[in-house]
Amino acid sequence: MSAIFDSILSGGFSVGMYIACLAAAGLCGLIASLIIGKLGDASRGFRISLVVLPMVVCTVILMVNGSVGTGIAVAGAFSLVRFRSVAGKARDISAIFLVMTAGLACAAGYVLIALLFTILVSLVMLLLFHLPMGEQRGHELHITVPETLHFSNAFDDLFAKYTVRHKLVKTRTSNMGSLYKLSYDVELRDPSDAQSFIDELRCRNGNLEILICEKTEEADTL
Repeated sequence: MSAIFDSILSGGFSVGMYIACLAAAGLCGLIASLIIGKLGDASRGFRISLVVLPMVVCTVILMVNGSVGTGIAVAGAFSLVRFRSVAGKARDISAIFLVMTAGLACAAGYVLIALLFTILVSLVMLLLFHLPMGEQRGHELHITVPETLHFSNAFDDLFAKYTVRHKLVKTRTSNMGSLYKLSYDVELRDPSDAQSFIDELRCRNGNLEILICEKTEEADTL
């Protein structure tokens, strides 16, 4: 069992050892990429990057092995990536740190530790994703009403009937002020009742436009 803590580079560095470290880093990235794909709508480019990134980190660290000054310079270069890209989701940033750590472990020759670490952390992320932690994403409800309708309490009974919670998050005028466009953050009691909910709302807003859709996930920055 203690063999898992042994570095494959302890016997010296060779082309075969480099390929083994690189393959292990790529496998760690592939595992993380598959898990992130299960957690949400990650783009194809991002998932490919998760596979490539640990291999790049592994190669760079192997090249600067033993040089403290060069290692610090490389770390500074990697930190610049954070400021050259738009703010990402907390999940995506965690995935980047995951694969970078796996790449560092592979660069040190601890390929079994890197694989075990990637598998365990990925399983923890997958488990936490399915636990009821925090607020659910819910739905967005957009209702267009005429200016003659006093909308503050016009739909309260329908919200009580079809939703668990609701909140008016945005109001704006349209069509030269003759219409109001209301945006609500809602959580439906039963998503299959969405059509009945819309039909009853249409009777209140004069059959004007109504849109209900799944709430888009916001970028949670670290």
